[in-house]
Amino acid sequence: MFCEGLSLDAKGRVVATGQCNIWAYTYLTLTMAGGNDAAKTSIYDPEMSSWTAEGHMKIPRGYQSMVTLSNGNLFTIGGSWSGNEGGKNGEIYNPSTNNWTLVPGAPVAPMLTNDAQLVYRADNHGMLFAWKGATIFQAGPSKAMNWYGTNGTGSQVAAGDRADGDAMCGNAVMYDATAGKILVVGGAIDYQGANATANANIITIGTAMSAATVQTISPMSYPRIFANAVVLPTGAIFISGGQEYGIPFSDNGSQLQPEMWDPVSTNFTKLAPQAIPRNYHSIGILLPDATILSAGGGLCGACATNHYDGQIYSPSYLFNPNGSRAIRPVIESAPSQVGVGGILTATTDSPVTAWAMLRLGATTHTVNTDQRRIPLNATANGTTYTMTLPLDPGVLVPGYYYLFAMGAGVPSLARFVSVPVP
Repeated sequence: MFCEGLSLDAKGRVVATGQCNIWAYTYLTLTMAGGNDAAKTSIYDPEMSSWTAEGHMKIPRGYQSMVTLSNGNLFTIGGSWSGNEGGKNGEIYNPSTNNWTLVPGAPVAPMLTNDAQLVYRADNHGMLFAWKGATIFQAGPSKAMNWYGTNGTGSQVAAGDRADGDAMCGNAVMYDATAGKILVVGGAIDYQGANATANANIITIGTAMSAATVQTISPMSYPRIFANAVVLPTGAIFISGGQEYGIPFSDNGSQLQPEMWDPVSTNFTKLAPQAIPRNYHSIGILLPDATILSAGGGLCGACATNHYDGQIYSPSYLFNPNGSRAIRPVIESAPSQVGVGGILTATTDSPVTAWAMLRLGATTHTVNTDQRRIPLNATANGTTYTMTLPLDPGVLVPGYYYLFAMGAGVPSLARFVSVPVP
């Protein structure tokens, strides 16, 4: 399953598709499994703590992306790294029937980059976001953005171009799903042997199958390819690792200084440097205590750039100005499951000023199609808060979420909340 498509389904299971061996990271779980068939589907069930072999894809793939949809199905596209090159059009997995179905109306050709290694790299690592009506918005890495529909035989509609060119192995994060806001940063015109960029764009989507709006903003502090980007409960985005020039399995040109993006000012702020490079095959993921795990890199046999370790970054919101630990609010009660459009009532030990739900992430090769943030508006009655969840499962995609309360910007420990398929 190495170089796989990866997503968490509506039940919180890890669904991995593709070729060879995989490091699969999801919140506090690290597992390793094997395989050698580029059409295989393997599912890890955290309740059973076991992997099972499931239905084969119709098209063998490697380096494809996969995303869980509003109806609970999963969509994958691309992946010429394994199997024959080209023609890696979309297909859908139905977890209920354990079957894959081709979607002939969802061609991969519109989302190809102009990579120097041609289609072998040009269809890799699509930046996919589930949206309303079982549609998918593809934000990159190609400069051409697209919509894919999965009803019937499928459909594809161009959504416009980003002005900054192709962004292979860059990052895309939905930091405000309610408003359809996505940040796209970094990447390069080619998968390897090309300078990284520091480009940054805010993409806004609304009605499915309509043109997206692109706002170019001030660039990152550093150019990055093979970096990781993680959205925080506040909506800020932590960006770490990467290289200034793309060379897989190398630590040359490593960017050791992370940066934080502020969604209000749209500015990037430099942070304390990392001690260890995090480049190709590294991961970044949010933990339930609102810290970030930054780990891995390399995985190339006996080479010198294998980093079998991780580091935890604690954002400034966990500290007082004098450096002491800030006092966190505590969520004393919250439901373990709430439906789309439902009412979520939670209590805290002290007054809080903001709430957010963040879908749990599963990340590989700079791609995390699962993470998204849902800011919540709350009505307070003392320290009891009532929130109405989004009405559309394309915004509140079924699955498991962290629920965070924030007092003066300081996040609580998360409660886990599941959102079932409507």
